[in-house]
Amino acid sequence: MPKTSELTGVPRIVVNDIRKTFVLRHTHSFKEAFIAWLRRKKLTTVFSALDDVSFTIGEGESVALLGYNGSGKSTLLKLISGVLRPNGGMVLTRGRVAGLIEVGAGFHPDLSGRENVYLNAAILGMTRKEVDANFDRIVEFAEIGEFIDTEVKHYSSGMFVRLAFSVAIHTELDILLVDEVLAVGDAPFREKCKAKIAELSSQNKTMLVVSHDLDMVAELCQRGIVLERGRKVYDGDVKTAIGEMISRGSSK
Repeated sequence: MPKTSELTGVPRIVVNDIRKTFVLRHTHSFKEAFIAWLRRKKLTTVFSALDDVSFTIGEGESVALLGYNGSGKSTLLKLISGVLRPNGGMVLTRGRVAGLIEVGAGFHPDLSGRENVYLNAAILGMTRKEVDANFDRIVEFAEIGEFIDTEVKHYSSGMFVRLAFSVAIHTELDILLVDEVLAVGDAPFREKCKAKIAELSSQNKTMLVVSHDLDMVAELCQRGIVLERGRKVYDGDVKTAIGEMISRGSSK
């Protein structure tokens, strides 16, 4: 299996022999579980989402996490962000991590856009002083200036996504985790998001990106890690990684 060369300096992300399993339940109530038990049917199944995955990402690297649905990409991002904990192995990060994994997950519908900016930014680790310094840029990027003091439950889905993305992208970050969020919003806003991510990359931020937009991945990233059924099958040049993923998919 191709491997990247040894990284110099202190890495930003270390994933070492990660394993993650989930218990899938086949019943929805005590009655169903009791009937299944009487009939000696399985009540649960253990699903292995990730198995023995290891890699290191250095400071300033932009890495694409590639693979088809069910390969374990989103689970891996959630482990790195701290949303999930592994069943085995170790994940280490150095610096502030901003995860664009579930955009707006920390938003409260009964609070205004302004209040949610401060709430969500605090969840992402920003101080009030940092939010004050970035507030105007956040609102300008989201393009919802006149609605900033309206409760977000009255926002359209597009307004909600724009504000949530803008808060996350303006976090003072060292590591950016992106999971398919560029698939949301209208075309002009998606292009704006791509440009902002490219700007962060040029500032030597470390990025780990999951996206089905392979052209964007090839443009933003230099390295690609391919997952298949929870295992790492390639780690190297991003264009070669894209070809590896496509060839594995077409061979099935």
